[in-house]
Amino acid sequence: TDCIKTNWISSQGKYVLKFEEMLQKQCNVDYCLATSNGTVSLHLALVSLNIGIGDEVIVPNLTFGASVNSIIHSGATPVLIDVDLDSWNISPELIRAAITPKTKAIMPVHIYGNPCDMDGIMKIAKEYDLKVVEDCAEALGSEINGQPVGSFGHAAAFSFFANKVITCGEGGAVIFKEKSAYQKAILLRDHGMSKNKRYWHEEVGYNYRLTNIQAAIGCAQLEQFSSFKDKRKKIFSSYDNILIPTGMFKRPLIKKDNCESYWIYTILINKDVNMDLLAERLRKNRIDSRPVFYPMNQMPAFSNLKIFSSLENSEFISSKGISLPSDISLTKNEISFICKELLNILNELSN
Repeated sequence: TDCIKTNWISSQGKYVLKFEEMLQKQCNVDYCLATSNGTVSLHLALVSLNIGIGDEVIVPNLTFGASVNSIIHSGATPVLIDVDLDSWNISPELIRAAITPKTKAIMPVHIYGNPCDMDGIMKIAKEYDLKVVEDCAEALGSEINGQPVGSFGHAAAFSFFANKVITCGEGGAVIFKEKSAYQKAILLRDHGMSKNKRYWHEEVGYNYRLTNIQAAIGCAQLEQFSSFKDKRKKIFSSYDNILIPTGMFKRPLIKKDNCESYWIYTILINKDVNMDLLAERLRKNRIDSRPVFYPMNQMPAFSNLKIFSSLENSEFISSKGISLPSDISLTKNEISFICKELLNILNELSN
């Protein structure tokens, strides 16, 4: 309300800076830059770390297309590798095997908010002098031994789209370890304009700015973030208590000392069933659902990308996975209804 009343609604205003400061505290980092969305955050991270034409970036095959798009837009070449069947995340062993003289960076994706093995990944990155850009679009609030995801790599990107754990409607942020990369990102985010001379372009830049009104929404969301996470955790627990004991479903493995973001409740179905038909039947019962992300190698836009070894795990997870409603307003009765209908439909489709 203050943002609107004072008329500072565009990309200048105090709430952009306040939002960045709040994110710095949340992620335990020194340098944070608010952006217009999570995809441009990834792109800005890559170009600010001087990753571009002639470079290869290792990325998991099971992710959302923004991960691969951002690499392509930077001028670099994505190299697709498979994920671990238990965690659904990128495997350090496969990363090591996929490294070539052209490899410049690794982009681990904390898929569905489940933290990757960042200790193993950073060890490899240090050994081969590689940059690490964490895709944390779904993982605000995820932790590894108490340390927030995003604070391990050289840079990290977050998304605040409407379905994320907090939202600005649309928005993002990029965080950096190194001050020099952060300063370059500031310049590139704002059209490549000088901070000391108005309308003076020092580099070819982008308009990747977050508006003050979006940032004000983000600040209000972050103020409630702890309660949001608690509610999501209870929703996940309610689903687990009903579905997992049936033996028909499997959740991704969350390591003992890790904490997930509780973004969207996603499971694998241990039955041979037509997933499109299942989603259609759920929809007829007033229950929305989502498929697990399709593997990058299966889509027309990415059919010519470099592939390392087999991608069978990501293809299997995609073919068996489904995401269920996870909004913080869900009641226990609604969750019970969703589970009951899911189980009934599965039994019908399996007969």
